[in-house]
Amino acid sequence: MNQTLDSIKTDKKRGSKKTQDDIVYAHIFDAILEQRLAPGTKLNEESLGEIFGVSRTIIRRALSRLGHEQVVVLRPNRGAVVASPTIEEARQIVFARRVVEKAVTELVCENAESTQVDKLKKLVEEEQACFSRGDRGAGIRLSGEFHLLMAEMANNPPLLSFQRSLVSLCSLIIAQYESGAKSHCSYDEHYELIEAIRKRDKNKAVRLMMHHLDHIEDKLSLDDENASDDLKAVFSGLLSGK
Repeated sequence: MNQTLDSIKTDKKRGSKKTQDDIVYAHIFDAILEQRLAPGTKLNEESLGEIFGVSRTIIRRALSRLGHEQVVVLRPNRGAVVASPTIEEARQIVFARRVVEKAVTELVCENAESTQVDKLKKLVEEEQACFSRGDRGAGIRLSGEFHLLMAEMANNPPLLSFQRSLVSLCSLIIAQYESGAKSHCSYDEHYELIEAIRKRDKNKAVRLMMHHLDHIEDKLSLDDENASDDLKAVFSGLLSGK
């Protein structure tokens, strides 16, 4: 527990404006993006408090934020669980993401600065490197962060808020329903999208984004092999001081 608390203190030094619940929230959010937390996992406040070395009040605040984003379900008198979308809910989420991604892509093409586009490219290079060395979880997280960075570049706070929820929910959907091989080619699609954005080719960029979402949706079935409902296993890196 002390090592975990030291880790949180280190995180706070790196970003002094972050509160303890900000940091706990970020760790759980990343675990969902990386598909290390299985859909339906019970998020026991006492266990999480021990893992992160913080009070249950801090844990409740973090879970409340995740509940607001709909990636965690807050059940009165029964505690919180990671969301487990049904097939119909998954379809609705993917549809909603299409609407948001289209708007985000159009705004990015209109407003993106060259330094922001370069930052997108660097993120995709990191994503590709993760998949190349077999770190699928980090690669998936960076893929999600690519879309979140685009939402930031759109300079529309409501869209960014929607996107945070949708990207993390889509990660849960993939953990539940993805079928076939564990191949991942999103970084190729991301590279093509970046070039369209750089050229401010709005129509091509939107078309590439929709194709990217088609690719994701076409692979959906059921797969929870890489996720776990063991909280201590998911956050073992923190417990070991890594």
